[in-house]
Amino acid sequence: MERSILGQAWQWRGAAADAADENFQPDDLIDQLLLSRGVAREALEVHRQPTIRAFMPDPSIFQDMDKAAERLADAVQKNEPIMIFGDYDVDGATSAALLIRLLRDLGADPKAYIPDRLMEGYGPSGEALVRLAADGAKLIVTVDCGAQAFEALAMAREAGVDVIVVDHHKCASQLPAALALVNPNRLDESAEAAGHGHLAAVGVAFLLGAALLRLLRARSFFSGRQEPRLVDLLDIVALGTVADVAQLRGLNRAFVTQGLKVMAHRRNVGLSALIEVARLDRAPTSADLGWALGPRINAGGRVGRSDLGVRLLTTEDEEEARALAAELELHNQERRAIESLVSEAAEQLCAGQGNRAVALVAAKGWHPGVIGIVAGRLKEKLGRPAIVVAIGEDGLGKGSGRSISGVDLGAAILAAKDSGLLIAGGGHAMAAGLTVAGDRIDALADFLDERLSAAVAKGREDRALLLDFILAPGGISPTLCDALEAGGPFGAGWPAPRVAAGPVQIVKADIVGQNHLRLIVAGDDGRRIKAIAFRMADSALGQALLAAGSHRKLWLAGRLKRDDWGDRPSAELHLEDAAWID
Repeated sequence: MERSILGQAWQWRGAAADAADENFQPDDLIDQLLLSRGVAREALEVHRQPTIRAFMPDPSIFQDMDKAAERLADAVQKNEPIMIFGDYDVDGATSAALLIRLLRDLGADPKAYIPDRLMEGYGPSGEALVRLAADGAKLIVTVDCGAQAFEALAMAREAGVDVIVVDHHKCASQLPAALALVNPNRLDESAEAAGHGHLAAVGVAFLLGAALLRLLRARSFFSGRQEPRLVDLLDIVALGTVADVAQLRGLNRAFVTQGLKVMAHRRNVGLSALIEVARLDRAPTSADLGWALGPRINAGGRVGRSDLGVRLLTTEDEEEARALAAELELHNQERRAIESLVSEAAEQLCAGQGNRAVALVAAKGWHPGVIGIVAGRLKEKLGRPAIVVAIGEDGLGKGSGRSISGVDLGAAILAAKDSGLLIAGGGHAMAAGLTVAGDRIDALADFLDERLSAAVAKGREDRALLLDFILAPGGISPTLCDALEAGGPFGAGWPAPRVAAGPVQIVKADIVGQNHLRLIVAGDDGRRIKAIAFRMADSALGQALLAAGSHRKLWLAGRLKRDDWGDRPSAELHLEDAAWID
């Protein structure tokens, strides 16, 4: 298919793997999925059931890891006051919770500090670190932040407190003055360590935990006490990894696969309470982590109290867990309402902006807690990177951006900072945050347009819908949905299977819910299937299908979803594109 309704080419995802094998034969369903996602044939078995043992690196390959483990071990053995300074998103909350739970099991009494998004902004401030030192902290561990905190860490050093940075965001060539900075994205990392640059911060924290336990074991710390089982915390690691949209390949895929197994036992009372308020009546899936649990944890940092997520994930009190989960649920509902208003306004501004390489919109009055979500919505709708900036009463703009494949937004934001356009900024390839003076926003837009136009043009030109299977409507069934799940967990970097179904004719097309397009189509075999395109009723795809008659035949492309609503399970197609058959 050279051109669909959305102007995309449809291509076979497994073409490269098939062409590279001279003795190609049709594979088993799951093997085909693995091969098309870059797995070598000789590694199929280990990727079918990814385990921590198979993918876990030696933590010591990372710069400063041993130094960080030694300082933490000393603090545990000397019973020193330890403060975990986390970011206010899910990755920050899970990273902090993992270290807090592990350190508690080791007999320490760590405390958590999560900055307020509105009052303190992203990352550690010097004032906060100095205040924590004055309050008695001897060791501060920052998680999911700190890689760019030059001034803050210099102030902490002057105050005489040791700081360990555990992060995954892009680093500059110069590093801040930390006792240890553990980050696979340091520019001085070895190739082996840098190969784990896709880890979320919670994954890096897990590796630090493994290094700490290994060192304490060597010091005979566990001769008279039980050693904690680090794998019991994989439910937290899985949540942070998926919610931070980290690529689910290699170690990350093992984290999520094994973490979901741990989560199914509901040993963490906070997570169990969160699952209940999310109304999940089954064991959570990878998709649930990203769409049901993660947003509720995030809601505390976005529109509520920033420490709610850490408190929920670390409590052992079931009553407190239920109260915290209920509070997060209310904040999540509030977040949705605010997000809807900001999204509508941002889309209107984009409509009059022209076709810049990066869609950058800014306005006063927008809630900074939802701008990242809105940027993601704009990116999906426009097919190019998007940055949304909320301008405060002080004239400063807090921005959040999301990128498309092949366009490194984090590097561009660092370059803008180095050129003097930004007060602060950083991130990774697919997401970034920034602080900018209100009178520099237009200059920032010009800078990004010039720097990224070629990459964005290439990314959009190379855009294609990659297909895994071609089906007749009669082949779509709950049984097939279940079979495909065995190739998961699916997420960023390990996409869920996409199928093309057809030929079909439209029996019914209407709009349901919040701008969702619902279709009933029938195939030549007489089989009818249901398809739904979320938030696409007003898109080019939605309008074309709503206007189409029942006489034209077409192919539908999307992802299969098991539907257990009603008396008997069924399967539906979550529609992403369609193409006419002339």
